[in-house]
Amino acid sequence: MQTVTIQIRILPDNPSVLVDIGNEYIRTVNELTEQAEVSGTFPKLTSKTVHANLPSAVKNQLIRDAKSIFQKTKKLNKRPILKKRVYYVNNQNYAIGDSSVSFPVVMDGKVQRLVVPAIITDREKTMLSNSKHGLLRVVQKSAKWFVQISIERPTAGAEGETLMGVDLGLKVPAVVVTSSGKTKFVGNGRKNKYIRRKYNAWRRKLGKLKKLSAIRKQRDKESRYMKDQNHKISHQIVNMAIQERISVIKLEKLAGIRKTTRTSRKNAKNLHNWSFYQLQQFITYKAALAGIKVVEVDPAYTSQTCPSCGQHNKAKDRTYQCACGYAAHRDRVGAINITRQPVADGNSLSA
Repeated sequence: MQTVTIQIRILPDNPSVLVDIGNEYIRTVNELTEQAEVSGTFPKLTSKTVHANLPSAVKNQLIRDAKSIFQKTKKLNKRPILKKRVYYVNNQNYAIGDSSVSFPVVMDGKVQRLVVPAIITDREKTMLSNSKHGLLRVVQKSAKWFVQISIERPTAGAEGETLMGVDLGLKVPAVVVTSSGKTKFVGNGRKNKYIRRKYNAWRRKLGKLKKLSAIRKQRDKESRYMKDQNHKISHQIVNMAIQERISVIKLEKLAGIRKTTRTSRKNAKNLHNWSFYQLQQFITYKAALAGIKVVEVDPAYTSQTCPSCGQHNKAKDRTYQCACGYAAHRDRVGAINITRQPVADGNSLSA
């Protein structure tokens, strides 16, 4: 099973109700964690002993949240304080209709079920109907309201798995190889580097003119461009996985990718700016929506090991050549070996 989050736009008739319950939720959680920090231990609490203008079911959820935050406080030696309003409801106390979402709130001193109009697509309805529901979270983003619902979706089992390996890089953002041997080069590394250089040049000119707001706008534009590229790359990879009936996608464990990726002087800035982590998260999330499992593998020597005989050889530029006669693109060799690598630490990625 993999856990993903669905975000649904809601259109509340009276947003002030959501503002009030969100503020009350975080106020109470912060109050409980502060009291626990002072006493040095988290007390035994029930919905009756927590004083908040919230339904009992929501009080029970915020007690769990407060306890979890207090445990983090002991590890970090610093108490996290909630600032953004939020409202959590467990899966037994909300309902999702064809065009509405309902959950309990307190209005006029009474617990009532608030029914809020919602925009729910057919795709989201299908996903919700074929999965196990988790917590519902009410949030506000840029004056718009959403409910975020965590769901668990089944993934393919180990028996008869069809695998896909993905090698991440700069000159070629992603190279994909399936266990049946099909290969796909995804993304345009040259164009990405050109865009990076262009934005960097603009920022240098603006910096000399001391136009700080313009620099921030340019940085935001560059970030949006790279995010769009990562979305497109991940979309192509997952679409190929669906077409090839892939059950497991193997990705590089990113802890050492900045050390293992070959760089030249002109590539150094691109390496540190490129969001490998973001791309991997997009692949993971889209794969989970399609019911495809994603796991991490250790990328060590994947670009140096011959897929045919197992010898270690360093590639010359982008060409890999082995004494046994095997030759291929360096990144394709990496993707093939990633497909064959065991799962790192036995853990899969969460969406």
